[in-house]
Amino acid sequence: MISKAILHYQIIRGIIDNGFASSVKTLSDIFKTDEEQVINALHELQRYHGVVLHPNEPKIWVIHPFSLAPTNFYVQSDKGQWWGNCAWCSLGIAALLKENVKITTTIGAETKQIEINIINGEIQEKNYFIHFPIPMKNAWDNVIYTCSNMLIFENVEQIESWALRHYIPQGDIQPVEKIWTFSKKWYREHLNPAWSKWTVEEAKQIFMEFELDGKIWNLDGSKERF
Repeated sequence: MISKAILHYQIIRGIIDNGFASSVKTLSDIFKTDEEQVINALHELQRYHGVVLHPNEPKIWVIHPFSLAPTNFYVQSDKGQWWGNCAWCSLGIAALLKENVKITTTIGAETKQIEINIINGEIQEKNYFIHFPIPMKNAWDNVIYTCSNMLIFENVEQIESWALRHYIPQGDIQPVEKIWTFSKKWYREHLNPAWSKWTVEEAKQIFMEFELDGKIWNLDGSKERF
């Protein structure tokens, strides 16, 4: 039986090293088992919210913080290039890599392109904000949609206008530098062979530590693991 933690580690390690996710065939070679066992393990990891597979095949679509399909967040370092699912995930990739990183995105997923550079562990462009419109307790109802809405903006007024224009509720707004610090703790175990998802109580404690509160961050009534 393939453990969720080791499978998760091997997938993320492969993405960092190669820029793409390992196939079922490659994973079966790594674990020296048949492809059916790998497929079963992938579905078990998906039920654990550790991976998102394509709807009609056992192919990896998302394993946070990485997307294996194009997104509005392109992350580059000297070692490679990756897509982040959202602003938060892109910072999570930087946290995992622990090296200088450039994130290229657009304001509100519209026309104005910007860069966010992390050099020696510090964000250089500090005057941006991340908008979180979807309550975290509902994040996994449609996690692709949730991630696609966590975007970068220049100011609060811009977010208000964007939310009205696209008929998307205005949620919580946080400075990018704060979410960078938060991401370093949130994603610190994602490249650990002994990884496990945060429990709801652990997630609540981390949110509290970084003063992430209000209805967007309220996890009361959530399932066992965030």
